[in-house]
Amino acid sequence: MNRAGARAEDLCAELLRRAGLRILARNWHCRHGEIDLVAEDGGTLVFAEVRLRRNARYGGAAESVTRAKRQRLLAAARLYLAGRKEVACRFDVLLLDGAQQPSIEWIRDAFGD
Repeated sequence: MNRAGARAEDLCAELLRRAGLRILARNWHCRHGEIDLVAEDGGTLVFAEVRLRRNARYGGAAESVTRAKRQRLLAAARLYLAGRKEVACRFDVLLLDGAQQPSIEWIRDAFGD
């Protein structure tokens, strides 16, 4: 991971902590890819995807969460949950546009129906 990406994940992990979430894992890897942050929000398990775009040349951070990316995250989350007790889950997306002083847009339950 590059420095900007690591810094973006650090900023987002701190934002989640300040909001009362407990970070359980960072950069959890499996055969389907990686889950940036896994956190607990009360009784809910939160899978958080951090998306940074330094410029809008190829679209902003929100546009980078494609259908294929969502499918990989869902598959990775299923593996994370395998063998664990059943718990409520949600997928949050944290969007950062701009590299210098990025603002963070936190979309809770981004993949909810």
